[in-house]
Amino acid sequence: MVDVFDDLAAEYRQLDAILEALTPEQWAGPSGAEGWSVSDVVLHLAQTEEVIVDPSIGEGTAFLSADEGSTVDGVADAMVAAERGATPAGLLARWRKAAFVTPEILRAHPPGTRLSWVRTSLSPRTLATTRLAEHWAHAQDITVPLGIPYPDTARIRHVAWLAHRTLPYAFALDGLPDVPVFCDLTAPDGTRWTFGDLAAPTRITGPASEFCRVGARRLRPEETGLAAEGPHAADALRLLRNYAA
Repeated sequence: MVDVFDDLAAEYRQLDAILEALTPEQWAGPSGAEGWSVSDVVLHLAQTEEVIVDPSIGEGTAFLSADEGSTVDGVADAMVAAERGATPAGLLARWRKAAFVTPEILRAHPPGTRLSWVRTSLSPRTLATTRLAEHWAHAQDITVPLGIPYPDTARIRHVAWLAHRTLPYAFALDGLPDVPVFCDLTAPDGTRWTFGDLAAPTRITGPASEFCRVGARRLRPEETGLAAEGPHAADALRLLRNYAA
């Protein structure tokens, strides 16, 4: 794959072009993230990027703790609620300040580095992939309700890789055994992306764009053209997730 740090920066630029063109009314309108406006989505992205730029922001907070008494979504909601009220220009500047330096900050970590993230630790490359996946998903939350095109690119290969890579963790959370899953996906340009062991009895085939949207919980499996075969196929699609936490 193309370097994930370069692709993360490219994903930020694509979203930035969308945000720069929004009207104040669009910033204030509802997003695809339940209960959040477009401004709230950008605030959330800025807040989480800032934890990468300055880890001390997250120290001692629920965001980077292992506190099982709170949910990640609940913590994110509370963080957004605590800082609502900024202007669109202020939000965009705040997000840009953190996002535009994140790829190089992550790239600069030496090999073997592990970074705290939510309830786990990730390599810088995996955290970059997670950030790309989150920005891509929230870009859908911003653009789909507004009817703004946000074409899928080859960068969603990172998102698909993360979804496949996270399946064992998703199975474990659901009390299921770790089973091999082979994915044969069609990329936006029509080429094939494959993940996993070709001999695995459980297989998922179909459009990568739909696979990634199922993992982002923006589509239900039954709303897609994905085909699932094998003893654990239905569970794999049900539990698919584009985040490592």
